[in-house]
Amino acid sequence: MFRVMLVEDDAKLASLVAEYLGAYEFSVDIVTRGDIALDHFRSQPPDIVVLDLMLPGLDGMVVCRQLREVSNVPILILTAREDAFDEVSGLEQGADDYVNKPVQPRVLLARLRALLRRSQDEVRTDTENLTFGAFQLSKGNRTVVWRDQPVPLNSTEYKLLLVLAEAAGQVLSRNDILIQMRGIEFDGLDRSIDNSISRLRRKFDDANADKIKTVWGEGYLFSPSAWE
Repeated sequence: MFRVMLVEDDAKLASLVAEYLGAYEFSVDIVTRGDIALDHFRSQPPDIVVLDLMLPGLDGMVVCRQLREVSNVPILILTAREDAFDEVSGLEQGADDYVNKPVQPRVLLARLRALLRRSQDEVRTDTENLTFGAFQLSKGNRTVVWRDQPVPLNSTEYKLLLVLAEAAGQVLSRNDILIQMRGIEFDGLDRSIDNSISRLRRKFDDANADKIKTVWGEGYLFSPSAWE
């Protein structure tokens, strides 16, 4: 039985989702306001979060960021907003998936199961460290240290850095990266990877793009020899 925290102010929709998921061995806790979501999360930690963006009390984007600061729990944004900017922003705040309303219940169920599988796979495989010069990434506790100092990363930044570091010395296309991070293909428009790369470079003093190289027309390369 997996526990879902459903943050949704539409009582009818929340009830329908809870009833449907309940038939598939999901226990659903419904939270109707954004400003109480974090407290509820801390008091009753779920296995996965389904989060609306348009909430009373506190915007869903802020809630997503708050949750990501305290946990790596999978977060699926379920919203009526269809602006591509909102989707990119949600993923950059740390969401793992973004689904527009209305959604077929079986599609939502499939997305939740996929996120939970990936989360469980990460737990099973995160048992080693990656070290390159002064750079250390601990897969067991999802921490990164650079020059003996911990580097704060949101979930998206950590996953991106892990994908790049595990393929150190190899060029990864945006499509390669998105498939490994989110299980989706690059649509030619999504700039979230580029934006996250820019943030990582700032955090690792990589203004010249020596550590995370851009290979024009191909993708990105984590340089294993540049982290001294």
